[in-house]
Order: sequence, then structure tokens, then C-alpha cells
Amino acid sequence: MTVRDILKMGDPRLLRQAQPVREFDTPELHALIADMFDTMHAANGAGLAAPQIGVDLQLVIYGFKKNARYPDAPEVPETVLINPVLTPIGDGMEEGFEGCLSVPGLRGSVPRYTRLHYEGFDQYGKRIVRDADGFHARVVQHEVDHLLGILYPMRIRDFTKFGFTDVMFPELDPNDDD
Repeated sequence: MTVRDILKMGDPRLLRQAQPVREFDTPELHALIADMFDTMHAANGAGLAAPQIGVDLQLVIYGFKKNARYPDAPEVPETVLINPVLTPIGDGMEEGFEGCLSVPGLRGSVPRYTRLHYEGFDQYGKRIVRDADGFHARVVQHEVDHLLGILYPMRIRDFTKFGFTDVMFPELDPNDDD
């Protein structure tokens, strides 16, 4: 399909609240999802939200077996999640460093719920119901934030833990542009 341009922080389209998907299993939806996976894979991303490519829909994709940008992260199942609803399981939260394809070259420590229940639909309209923890839960929360117009720097509490990836994490591949 097509690798799309990824919007960068500062573009007002990233601050909008996305609209629910109303029609499933359409050629247009399948083409959009294929483009999103092509775009995510081309950028070595862990996930991508439709608003990041300028599409104002409640649609996120995520997942990988191995990711150069997060070399220590466990596998996350490749998923299409539409019209998601997230519910924390308990009050437990932890800080963890995140990057974002819309905030290239930077990383920041962001608090996220450690355990999460989420629901939504796949591209065929089939219901998805899962519990996740650890990095999987972090990725889902990060991507769904995009649907609410939230970029991860908005969640940072301690700006001494925010900076350029190549300075803070020189061991990561310098050719991977967050």
C-alpha cells in the first residue's frame, strides 16, 4: 500500500479528539489500515494512531515481535483497535520512557497504568476484549491518547527525564528517528 507522512508535534490536527468509526469491513477502512501498518513498519514504530497521519478516526494499530526502538521490550500482539475504551485495573502506575513518531528524536518518562482492560473492535466489527500489563498496556495507553489529542510530553511530570534520544540513550540505533 502506501507509507503516509506522519504529523509532527505542533500540527493542530494532533490535538483534536478523533471521531468514532461508524462503518466496518469497508475497502476504504482496509486500505487505511494497510497504509497505517506500512507507515508504522517503515518508521520502526511500536504503534500508530490514525490522527498521526491526519485521519480523524478512533483507530489505532500496534504490535511487534522485536522493535529496534525498544530493544528490551517484550513482544506485543499486532492489533487493530477501533473505538477503544480503556479501564485501568487497579491504581498501580509506573514511570517508563516513551518516544513517539510524532515527536521525533525525543524521549520522556511518562506515568502509565501498569494493568489495563481494554475493549473495542477490529476492522471487521468483531469485538476485542483484552487485559494487558507492562509494555503492552503502555503502548495501548500511548496510542489511545492520540485519539484524545494528547501527546506523551503532556503527561510528563519530571522534565529532567525528557530529552533527545541520542543523548539519553546513545546505545539505541541513531538511524531510528523516533
